Amino acid sequence: MSSSPNLYLLIALAPLAGAILAGLFGTGFLGRPIGRRGAHLITILGVLISTIGAFVVLGDVLAGHTYDGNVYTWSLIGSTQLNIGFLIDPLSAMMMVVVTSVSLMVHIYTIGYMADDPAYQRFFAYISLFTFSMLMLVMSNNMVQLFFGWEAVGLVSYLLIGFWYTRPTAIFANMKAFLINRVGDFGFVLGIGLLFAYVGSMQYSDVFSQADKLAGMSFPGTDWMLLTVACICLFIGAMGKSAQVPLHAWLPDSMEGPTPISALIHAATMVTAGIFMVARFSPLFEHSDTALSFIIVIGAIGALFLGILGIIQNDIKRVVAYSTLSQLGYMTVALGASAYSVAIFHLMTHAFFKALLFLGAGSVIIGMHHDQDIRNMGGLRKYMPITWITFLIGTLALVGTPFFSGFYSKEHIIEAAGAADVWGAGFAHYATLIGVFVTSLYSFRVYFLVFHGKERFDAHGHGHGHADDSHGAEAQVHGTAHSDHDNHGDHGHGGVPHESPWVVTLPLVILAIPSVIIGALVIDPLLFGKYFQGAITILPEHPAMHELAEEWHGWVAYGLHAFTTLPFWLVVAGAVVAWYCYLVNPRVPAAIKSNLSGVNAILENKYFVDWFNEQVIARGARGLGRGLWHAGDRGIIDGLINGSARLVGWFAGVTRYLQSGFIYHYAFAMIIGIVALVTFFVLIPQ
Repeated sequence: MSSSPNLYLLIALAPLAGAILAGLFGTGFLGRPIGRRGAHLITILGVLISTIGAFVVLGDVLAGHTYDGNVYTWSLIGSTQLNIGFLIDPLSAMMMVVVTSVSLMVHIYTIGYMADDPAYQRFFAYISLFTFSMLMLVMSNNMVQLFFGWEAVGLVSYLLIGFWYTRPTAIFANMKAFLINRVGDFGFVLGIGLLFAYVGSMQYSDVFSQADKLAGMSFPGTDWMLLTVACICLFIGAMGKSAQVPLHAWLPDSMEGPTPISALIHAATMVTAGIFMVARFSPLFEHSDTALSFIIVIGAIGALFLGILGIIQNDIKRVVAYSTLSQLGYMTVALGASAYSVAIFHLMTHAFFKALLFLGAGSVIIGMHHDQDIRNMGGLRKYMPITWITFLIGTLALVGTPFFSGFYSKEHIIEAAGAADVWGAGFAHYATLIGVFVTSLYSFRVYFLVFHGKERFDAHGHGHGHADDSHGAEAQVHGTAHSDHDNHGDHGHGGVPHESPWVVTLPLVILAIPSVIIGALVIDPLLFGKYFQGAITILPEHPAMHELAEEWHGWVAYGLHAFTTLPFWLVVAGAVVAWYCYLVNPRVPAAIKSNLSGVNAILENKYFVDWFNEQVIARGARGLGRGLWHAGDRGIIDGLINGSARLVGWFAGVTRYLQSGFIYHYAFAMIIGIVALVTFFVLIPQ
């Protein structure tokens, strides 16, 4: 017996109910009958209900039950219905479990992290609203509801990045995220509109059933394949939401928000919405090698070059943010290689260990009295043992240590890129290989600088100054080096670092468990079993998954074999280099920076992407706006259109003098007119 639509509604709406109650009755909007304790209890209860329901649904799906139906007709346009409905299959069930379980951990963690924030209730309302939005996105069975969830998570992300709205850097960051995502969403809307124009339906089932027909059509006026244009437009939407080059620049700045949302939105859920969307639309993407090549090249660039930027960051949250950008690139490479199940597998494992790393970073920030600069830390292992061991577990999973969860998913992405036959797959394979070393280097750099070595903080909890700032302007006080500092009760007033309260460390311990074991537990059914059968489509001409299956002999054999492979030794090399450069001989990084000042300048300026956006695109847009204002508004509208109006007004003003209201004036005018007409007919010869 399959689950009923009522359960699906409960899963989606429970967090919404919590958000409404905490938002309306806990923030002063309708009074404050709900206090701080009430706000977190209500929202956690809502997310807990969704989490339990998601696991029930997953069990139901594993039993072979799926659902594709509508629960409400939102609008009717001609013969086209716009519905609210649910598609519950293996893909959506997995995403529901990931979203709700990580969100539940973040809700619990927030009790401790935001304990002294005056906007405590508003924060819980926001993160609960985000959970609802993400669930609506992953559970949808049509493109309208997908777009609703897509925009809703963007809205809540905007609200959370700018949560501390009195700080100019936070407002700049959330506006930056909003604008860049609008660029991606424009492409997303075009893709949806193009599919609707040729299919006549918004339902996934209708669109996917016509994939073969769409593959044989050309885009009007060109010889381009219609499906290629539609898929690239859809992926542009994913580039914005999932922070792919060049629409990635908003993600590092989003660290201006409180740490819990860094884990919830920018590691585990929202940024993976684009990955999920491409996997959901695999029946369409499979028909376009051009679109797959575009995807795999974009992903490879992000996986390597955005990861390199993590090496020079000094803000602990920003290092993890650039790690997220790199790992999203890995997922995108898997999508381009037609290894959709591998991409979703890495999405799931990454959600757990990256949430763990973000929350671990937040715990470090609490222990360091809200100093986020890793150069002011060191030796925290003995002060924060729970944070230390869980952060180490997250790091080992991230770099791909054999038998940890990230190893199984990341290794298969590299192999899938090597087995793919679309254009750009070779570049992607080498980029992801080099990215292994880069990931290990920046990950262990943070780990060693934070938890080992000499203590670089004084008795008052303030770090020593540093003349060199390899992060540039972002590490200044008004930027991010102390971005959480001014929003908590503990303003760095001293004492040695301390372990965080249990509401912070408990989620770390819980998230550490799947970060270790989930990969080995589920890899067989997810990648080489029939779990995704019916949810993901792969055509025979794309061989990557077939080749991976031929070389698979179980998780134990795969883990043991890893010790003889190149990626493992790249992980070891990255760890050794980090250990030597940041613990044994710290003069080496300074010497490299001095000798490669040009390269360092490029990295500090983030490949000048922000400069290009601000100086070329933004300034060009403002120039265009000023030109349209001068020429269009003032020249045409004020000059020509309003000028004609002034001419009519002037003529009316002149003729008004002829309308005196005296009868003898009108009689005199009539006599003059008659005389003029008689004169005309008499004097002009006929």
